Amino acid sequence: MKIVFMGTPDFARSALEKIIEAGHEVVLAVTQPDKPKGRSGELQISDVKACALEHGIPVFQPVRIRLPENVEELKKYDADIYVVAAFGQILSQEILDIPKFGCVNIHASILPEYRGAAPIQQAIIDGKKTTGVTIMQMAAGMDTGDILLQREIPITDDETGGGLFDKLSVLGGELIVEALPKIEAGELTPVPQDEERATKCGKLSKDMGRIDFEQDAEDIRNLVRGLNPWPSAFTYLGNKMLKIWQARTLSEIDFQRLAKDYSELSGKSAETAANSQPGAIALLTRDSFVVNCGSDYLQILEVQLEGKKRMDVKSFLLGNKLEVGTILK
Repeated sequence: MKIVFMGTPDFARSALEKIIEAGHEVVLAVTQPDKPKGRSGELQISDVKACALEHGIPVFQPVRIRLPENVEELKKYDADIYVVAAFGQILSQEILDIPKFGCVNIHASILPEYRGAAPIQQAIIDGKKTTGVTIMQMAAGMDTGDILLQREIPITDDETGGGLFDKLSVLGGELIVEALPKIEAGELTPVPQDEERATKCGKLSKDMGRIDFEQDAEDIRNLVRGLNPWPSAFTYLGNKMLKIWQARTLSEIDFQRLAKDYSELSGKSAETAANSQPGAIALLTRDSFVVNCGSDYLQILEVQLEGKKRMDVKSFLLGNKLEVGTILK
């Protein structure tokens, strides 16, 4: 089929590459305008633009895709279908109606759960055990269109937002390649979404990463996993930001066992401050520190102090003095 592909980040690039490999004719790649990066302000092209240029595909970068002149530009390419993946702009009904087979979206959740901008990270933050990809016939609402094809995968206990992003990028590419010939042959039956089961998720922001130690330890661990690598979960040690990159949940029994094991290995009694206020360091070992939470404990394994490199806690403790009872805020 002749395809107009709309997308911007690396999640979309994976799908575009799979579509090209499958032999479809991509007549145009539509992506966000180049954006300045870093202090130099040098313009950076999107992952989709980079991929399109590598394959000799024309690129269109409208600031607002819905403007009449941009709609007319799209019509010039006479595509059979538009494939959209993390494009970053809302398509008007006029655009949705242009191609013969309409517009389909590659969405990184099992719709109707997690409509919106950050379904991958939110699934981990919420402690979900599974997620997946949906190929959806686009409608005017936000991720409200009929479901054409879905595939589910497990979320492992140590999964991070970055790791799951990579897995779903690959799955999205595989699923759209499977869906396209079936769409052309009329072999997929659109299934309306169950509005009663619909949930939404917003964009990621740096503020989301601020840890509230009044929460359950497992909820905090899920936040750490979901926001790794961006925007990252963080707290403050004194007046410096401390990013938490890896952590483990400990029950009361786990906590007492860790303290006992540390005492036996080190030959000295472990100083503890169990059941003190949330955010207080309750135990120090050679390679971790444990923080009181609203429920259970959080064992911190990998950190990054403001202005420093990311490192395991064993290395961190060699250069930074912590004490049991120190409060993280």
